[in-house]
Amino acid sequence: MAVDESRVLPHPQLESVMVPYAEQLRKLISPQIDTSKYAPKIADRTQLQKDAMTAAGGLGSLVGPDAYKPYMSPYQQEVMDTTLAEYDRQQTINQQGLRDSAIQAGAYGGGREGVMQAQYMNQGALGRAQLQAQLLNQGFQQAQAARGADMQARQGLGTYMDQMGQAQQAYDQAVGDANIMAAREAEYEPFTRLGLVGQQMAAINPGAFGSTTVGYQSSQAPASPMASFLGGAAGAGGILGKLGIFG
Repeated sequence: MAVDESRVLPHPQLESVMVPYAEQLRKLISPQIDTSKYAPKIADRTQLQKDAMTAAGGLGSLVGPDAYKPYMSPYQQEVMDTTLAEYDRQQTINQQGLRDSAIQAGAYGGGREGVMQAQYMNQGALGRAQLQAQLLNQGFQQAQAARGADMQARQGLGTYMDQMGQAQQAYDQAVGDANIMAAREAEYEPFTRLGLVGQQMAAINPGAFGSTTVGYQSSQAPASPMASFLGGAAGAGGILGKLGIFG
C-alpha cells in the first residue's frame, strides 16, 4: 500500500554547514586528551633563595660563648704586651725613686722602707692586673661589636637575596603558567572553534532559513540515515539541542 509522506528538510545552505561540522565534532570525540601536560606546576626555588638558606644555616656559628673569638684582633696580644711592658718599666722607675728617697732620708733598708716597697709592689700588681683586664675587656667588646655587625650584615644580605630570589621565582612561575595556558589553548583550539560555531548555529531560528518539502511514495524503503537524523532533529537548533554540547 502506497503511503504519502511529507517531511521538512533543512535548507541546503544550512545542511552544507552542519555536515562538515558534525564530521569535525565526531573526530574530536575519540582521542583522549592527556591533561597531565597542563597540570599546574610550582617554579623551583632560585639559586639566590638556596644561597640565602645556606647563609642562614651558617649564622649558628655567630652565637654562643665562643662566637667572639674569630673576631678578636690578631694585634691585641701585641698591644697588650707592649702596654704592660711600658707599665712595668714605669713601675721599675718609680720603685727606684722610692729607694732614692729612702737613701736620702737615711731609712734605706729599714722597716719603714720595706713596708713602703711592699705596698708599692702590691699596688703595682693590682694596677697591672686591672690594666690587663681592661685591655682584655676592650678587645672582647670590640670582637662582640664586630660579630654583631657581621651578623646584621649577613642577615641583611640574606634577606635581600631571598627577596630577589622570590621575585625571580615569581617571574619563572608566571612564564611557566603562561606556557601551560598557551599549550592548553592550542590543544583545545578545535573545541573552542567548534563551540563558537555551534553556539551560532544553535541560536539560529529553524524558520530563519527557507525549507523545501519533499514528497514521495514508499512502501518498504526506509528514509536515509542522514535525512532521518536531520529531519528528526528539526534543523540546526534541534540537532545541537539533542547533542547537548553547545546549546
